[in-house]
Parts: sequence; C-alpha cells; structure tokens
Amino acid sequence: MTQLLEQAFTEASKLSDQDQDAIAEIILAELASEKRWNSLFTRSQDLLSELAQEALAEHRAGQTQTIECED
Repeated sequence: MTQLLEQAFTEASKLSDQDQDAIAEIILAELASEKRWNSLFTRSQDLLSELAQEALAEHRAGQTQTIECED
C-alpha cells in the first residue's frame, strides 16, 4: 500500500462509521467503474482493429473521399 493511501485510510478511520461507509462506497464504486472500463476497452480492441483494417482496405480500393475541413 502506498504511503498516501495509508494516510488516507488513517484519516478516514477517524471518521464516524457512517462517514467511513460512505467513503468506502465511493472507493468501491470507482474501482468497479475502472474495472468495467478496462474490460470494455480491452474487448473493443479487436473490433477497432477490424474497423481500421476495413477502412484501410476501402481506401486502397479507392472507395474513400477526401473531406475538406474549414477553419
């Protein structure tokens, strides 16, 4: 455990049980969210790779058009 996290837990342990539970819920929700994001991102890599290959194939086949951007 890092020193900063240990310090945070030490300070949190001085709070009421209700406040400690609220902090714990926030931390657990954030960790679950991060885990979901990582899982979705990992699974999307194959799809992104397929889409990139498809776009390159279309470009090589002359099936794409240049888009002019206005500033």
